[in-house]
Parts: sequence; C-alpha cells; structure tokens
Amino acid sequence: MAKDVKPTRKNLMEIEDRIELSERGHGTLEKKRDGLIMEFMDILDKAQDVRGDLAQDYEDAQKKINMARAMEGDVAVRGAAAALQEHPEITTESKNIMGVVVPQIESSRVSKSLDQRGYGIMGTSARIDEAAEAYEDLLESIILAAEVETAMKKMLREIETTKRRVNALEFKLLPDLYDNQEYIEQKLEEQEREETFRLKKIKEKKEAEEKAEREAEAEDEAASDTEDETEPDMEQSTAGGVPGGD
Repeated sequence: MAKDVKPTRKNLMEIEDRIELSERGHGTLEKKRDGLIMEFMDILDKAQDVRGDLAQDYEDAQKKINMARAMEGDVAVRGAAAALQEHPEITTESKNIMGVVVPQIESSRVSKSLDQRGYGIMGTSARIDEAAEAYEDLLESIILAAEVETAMKKMLREIETTKRRVNALEFKLLPDLYDNQEYIEQKLEEQEREETFRLKKIKEKKEAEEKAEREAEAEDEAASDTEDETEPDMEQSTAGGVPGGD
C-alpha cells in the first residue's frame, strides 16, 4: 500500500490526520466493546436464571395438567380452558443499551383470580385451578425469556460487529497508515539529504569558481604591476645608450 502513496508533505499531513482519527475511533470502539461485553455478561447471568425458571415452570405445569387430566378428564380440562374470556395482552417497547436497541416486553392479564378464568368454581376441582395457575406462571416465564433471549442475541451480534471493527483498525488500517507514514517520512528525508547534498555541491562549485576568479584577478594584477615596473627600466636603458656628439 505504501508504494501507491506519493511521498509528499501534503499526503503525510493527511495520513497523520487519518492516524489521529483512527486512533481515537479505535479507543472509542474498544471502550464500547468492553462495555457491551459487561452488559452482555449481566444479561447472560439473567438469561441463565430465566432458563432455569422456565424449565422448572414447564415441568411443574406439565405435572399439574397431567394430574388434572387424570383426575378430571380431558373434557373437563378442555372445557375450563375454552371458558377463558380475557386473554393476556402483550406490549413491546424498546430500550437502548450501549447503542443497541433491545426489546422490553410488558404483559398484562396473565395471572388471574378464580373468578377471572371464566369457568365455574362449582364445576371444577382444585386440580384444574392448580394447572391454570401453573400455566399462567409458565406464560410469564416465556415472556421474560423471550425478552432476555432477544436482548442477548442482539447484544452478541453488536459485540461481534464491534470486535471486527476494532480488529480491522488495529490489524489492518492503522498498520497500513503507519507504514505509509514511515515510507513518506523516509522518502522526504532522502529528498532532503539529496537536496542538501546538491546545495552543498553547488555551494562548493560556486566557491571554487569565485576562488578561481579571485586568483585570476590576482594574477592579472600581479602581471600588470610587473609590466608597470618593467617599462621605466626600459626607458632608462634606452636613454643611457644614446651616443654622444663629436
């Protein structure tokens, strides 16, 4: 990935901004993941209790309905069940747990008194009453289990999603960004060294040229001074060698 990035200071600044943003996002997601796990563990403990209660309530309901059938007969049991006038009402709301919307199930008219069950008290026995009460308890356990199980599944899916995002940032995106940052910094350092070396060579060349010019000027001045000194001597020599008169 680093080979696809141009080593410019603009790209380096953009990558540094992305690293900063990704690190903040990584930290936030880690906190969210840890919080979700803690909430999930609480829900899991509750779910285990609910499952145990549900299994126990189901076993009790089965025992009591079987006893009622044995003592009163299927016709009497079915007649008592068909006499029910007010059926349970279920309403659902939602609540937010660490950004996860989970259902909140409310029920009413589940548990009833003897006179609310619809069948005549005189025409039934305590066995049917106990079976009806057991199934009312079982229905409440089922409703609670549905709420807890749904919340647990949604929390688990969100935990897995958050973990994947954390891992993608930690093991893919951030390492690639760090590699790109290091690659660009190395290339920029190489460019700076090359530029420094080039400027140094230019400076040395310029200094050498200036030195050569100064030496040439000095030689020219020395030659000029020599010529100036030679000309008077020649004049004197010429003047002294002129022959006299008769």
